[in-house]
Amino acid sequence: MDRADLETYQVQLSQVELALSGDPDNAELAHLRSELKELIDLTQTALAQAEAAANTKAESSRKSSATTPAHTWSAGDECLAKYSRDGAWYPARITVVGGSTENRVYTVVFKGYNTTEPAKLSDLKPLPPNYHQTPASSKRKMTEEEEEERERKKKKNEKKLEARAAKAKEQNAKQASWQKFAKKAEKKGVQIAGVSGTSIFKTPDNPLGKVGVTGSGKGMTEVTPMGKHKFAATDDDNS
Repeated sequence: MDRADLETYQVQLSQVELALSGDPDNAELAHLRSELKELIDLTQTALAQAEAAANTKAESSRKSSATTPAHTWSAGDECLAKYSRDGAWYPARITVVGGSTENRVYTVVFKGYNTTEPAKLSDLKPLPPNYHQTPASSKRKMTEEEEEERERKKKKNEKKLEARAAKAKEQNAKQASWQKFAKKAEKKGVQIAGVSGTSIFKTPDNPLGKVGVTGSGKGMTEVTPMGKHKFAATDDDNS
């Protein structure tokens, strides 16, 4: 029930009473007038109760806000911050707390962005109790400068990937060229050390020998037998 219903009932009652003035003995009109009066009384009572409840709730809310202390924020706190460009609220993190005790000034960084923005206490509010992660729809739009910075980084990364791919391609080409050369040499009967299962390093049968390099043009290092030093007497020693 609302005031529109009340006005409708009152108009209908006036019409019924007008009809009864011309036909006062009409029992049906008399019954209808009685029902309309009851509806009007019930509607007025319901509206009065609803208005009283609304006033009580508003007064309670006003007292609660007056007695509840302001939230104390610290650097590193997660919150919802108002973005100055569109006035909407987005998840953010407080990075700096400054200003005086009476007039705090905060610096926030929005989730998913690197740019910072100053904020007042009225621009911050706690995250919802069931908040877990930032929905994609709650991310604010990037500024023109942020769009340009993202595009610049994207192009820079693309150039790095292209350079790496070109280097890998060049290395693969050199490797393929060497393998092709080695296969041709093998067909001609030329054994290339390090290819066809042979090693460029070769050791003698003597376990004390040193390693030689095949194809260097020098033989393997000879092993010098070790022996005891023999002391020979001289004439000076006999004199």
